[in-house]
Amino acid sequence: MRELYKKEEHYDESAITELAAHYKEILRILGEDPTREGLLKTPERVAKSMAFMTKGYTEDPRAILMSAMFREEYKQMVLVKDIEIYSMCEHHLLPFIGKAHVAYIPDGHITGLSKIARVVECFARRLQVQERLTVQIRDCIQEVLNPMGVAVVIEAQHTCMQMRGVQKQNSVTTTSAFTGVFLSQHRTREEFITLVGSKLR
Repeated sequence: MRELYKKEEHYDESAITELAAHYKEILRILGEDPTREGLLKTPERVAKSMAFMTKGYTEDPRAILMSAMFREEYKQMVLVKDIEIYSMCEHHLLPFIGKAHVAYIPDGHITGLSKIARVVECFARRLQVQERLTVQIRDCIQEVLNPMGVAVVIEAQHTCMQMRGVQKQNSVTTTSAFTGVFLSQHRTREEFITLVGSKLR
């Protein structure tokens, strides 16, 4: 007999139970019947969804970088672009979705390329504003690797502007943050912008 599919998930069960109780009450306040068939498991599903979308609180972005940190004399730009971002606006608890472009110029140490994307993911999976997210990524890389400079550009669409409020469907928000040579050397900053420019809207 063929085994039935079994999904494996790992959550803090006490947190999920508490969150689900609150979401059940929210459904009731909104005028719904949380005991009807279609909503019976909704509070638990939403609780697990929220736990996943905010899992960055349980991760240490500095430890992520340090787990794959190597001595290397390479002193040219390292750029990881088109890193997908799925984050939650802390003002309305609605998603904002986009891409991050992250560069640094090493000064004795490099890190694994996937670790840059993981740092972005770690900070993005928290309640955020795009401006803070941009600076947190920049500062983490600068503090851990101590490179000659860091550059971060994020472009994202915010559903809190698309689904409610002003309801502008095609607006894109772009934020940037720089340190070191990306601030002091115009040519270095221009090189970064040129390399990611075809992706910027």
